[in-house]
Amino acid sequence: MARDATPLGNIPGMLDTPPARHFSARHWRWVLALPKFGIVLLLSALLALLWLLHLNEIEEERTALIKDVLWLEQNLRFHLGGTEESLQQLAVDIATLPETRRMFRLRASHLLKNTPEISQLIWFNPQRKIIDALPSTAPPDEDAEPFGPPVTERVFEYSRKLAKLTYSEPFLVGSNQAMIEIAVPIFQEQHFAGTLIAVVSLDGLMNNFVPWWFTEKYKVDIVDDNDIVYASKTRVEGLGNQSYEIPFDPPGYGLRLRVTSYRSSSNPLQIILTAAIIILGSGVFWSLWVVRDLMKKRTQAEDALRAEHAFRTSMEDSLTVGMRARDLQGKIIYVNSAFCRMTGFSQEELVGAIPPMPYWAPEEMEESYAMLHTVLTGNAPLDGFEMIFMRKNGERFHALVYEAKLIDGKGQHTGWMASILDITERKHAEELARQQQEQLQFTSRLVTMGEMASTLAHELNQPLAAIASYNSGSLNLLQHADCKPEDIRPALEKIGIQAQRAGKIIRRVHDFVRKSEPKRAPCRLAEVIEDCLGFAEPEARKRQVTLTAELPPTIPDVPADRLMLEQVLLNLIRNGMEAMSDTPDGLRRLDISVRAEQQELIVSVADSGSGIAPDIRDKLFTAFFTTKPEGMGVGLSICRSIIEFHRGRLWAEDHFQSISGHGTIFFFTLPLEENA
Repeated sequence: MARDATPLGNIPGMLDTPPARHFSARHWRWVLALPKFGIVLLLSALLALLWLLHLNEIEEERTALIKDVLWLEQNLRFHLGGTEESLQQLAVDIATLPETRRMFRLRASHLLKNTPEISQLIWFNPQRKIIDALPSTAPPDEDAEPFGPPVTERVFEYSRKLAKLTYSEPFLVGSNQAMIEIAVPIFQEQHFAGTLIAVVSLDGLMNNFVPWWFTEKYKVDIVDDNDIVYASKTRVEGLGNQSYEIPFDPPGYGLRLRVTSYRSSSNPLQIILTAAIIILGSGVFWSLWVVRDLMKKRTQAEDALRAEHAFRTSMEDSLTVGMRARDLQGKIIYVNSAFCRMTGFSQEELVGAIPPMPYWAPEEMEESYAMLHTVLTGNAPLDGFEMIFMRKNGERFHALVYEAKLIDGKGQHTGWMASILDITERKHAEELARQQQEQLQFTSRLVTMGEMASTLAHELNQPLAAIASYNSGSLNLLQHADCKPEDIRPALEKIGIQAQRAGKIIRRVHDFVRKSEPKRAPCRLAEVIEDCLGFAEPEARKRQVTLTAELPPTIPDVPADRLMLEQVLLNLIRNGMEAMSDTPDGLRRLDISVRAEQQELIVSVADSGSGIAPDIRDKLFTAFFTTKPEGMGVGLSICRSIIEFHRGRLWAEDHFQSISGHGTIFFFTLPLEENA
């Protein structure tokens, strides 16, 4: 970092570029543009040629596809024509030969065996009753309704009326297997004698008459006008390249043969040639670009250095955070101007300095060495640490330091970079705020005592009146000649008891209003609660409120300021009693309980008042917010500050289990350990 502190403008030869060289670079830029333009034209021509060859290949594939589709259509039509002739011959034989049923079964078996696409042959009489069928799912019966789909009835009627071979529309049976029917009318001596129907499977037709080599190249579908696929055959997978459709007639009814070709493997020679052209062109462009970069390298480097130097200078001048870099041995290798202004030392005085540093305060020397060792070993706190530094004029100031590893361009750990903030003003502001908070707490206690003065005066008047009464009685006894000391002793003892009672009240008031520095020490919570109840008992009797305390047999001591806890408890007790002003007399009850959970004590103060309205619950602990006509609105805010000072929490909840059915419970926690 010390090397970076040297201005770039002082490095000889870095910023002095002759004007002639700038002109030469611009001239060569135009010269190099011409071969680039030529290379672009050459590559464009080669790529255009490859594209034309690709289009020609696509056209040849389409021509071959159309030829193959026409061949397939002729092949299927030829086989269907042969099937038609066989069926017509069988119809003639049925009409002319004797032993017709036996002959039908013999000839039908032979036809089914040689024509696998026919799944069934049915022989109907003129009344559309089955005479015989092969294969048959049930014995032929003249009274049985013809089995099969409704299509059979229509094709039967068409063939009878037209007196010629007729195809049916396609239909689905079973597990969506597509079928068509071929109906051949039977005539005996010019009279209609029945119909021969062959049920043909379209899948069987495809499987038997579409050759295997055809399905290695294409996918063949039989579809209708709604693009419903009735049969399909292929041995290839993937996305189709081109498709061609031709009417499939017979059977007609809008059926079409759709043949889809698949992308064939690309020509490797064409791919190699294309890749070679692209690589060659890229290589030429890259070489020209390298030459161009070499010519511009000096100018670009100088511009970058100027910009970097200007940017770094502007950034350092705008920072208010001190930056300091040290190597692995603790020697300062870089400081910014903000750190120099902060300490009063110049950059020359700080860069290269080794411990002890000139800005270390003599009285903080031991702590400074310890923190230096912590940083160099990599154990510096991630959230920073505070130190006291000394300016050049001897003035001390508080600094907040954040340390991070210094990594060079090779990723090596070369030292430590620190960000340093002068927090002296913040420290002063925090101290002033603390003093104001203490004064506000003290004022709040005085206000509380002022509000309770009449009740305390009445409470104090009772023992004083008793003392005066017993004193008068003693004086009257002393006036009698036969008065003995034993007669006066009970009155004097009662005077002493009442004097102790009055002294206890005065001591509580004195301890509560005395001003002292907050101090956390082991505190017995049971005694704090007892004193607070003693304070609040007179006012509770006046308000007809029953005070109860539910305490465990043993309560561990908590690290706390006793006076602060008394202030919190007394504030919560008085708020609870005031909240029950509208509660019927027999239901006014305030309960204090303590329970231990894990590493903390939970104290609750529950009343049976009217509860807290939802619209003011979020503002409950806001300073100067109050619902009392004459309140200041600082009580609960101070209580929360005190509990947070003790590292606890204060919150409020609804108390639906009170004897009045509603009320409020205030909870606060106190950690049991000092470092909790």
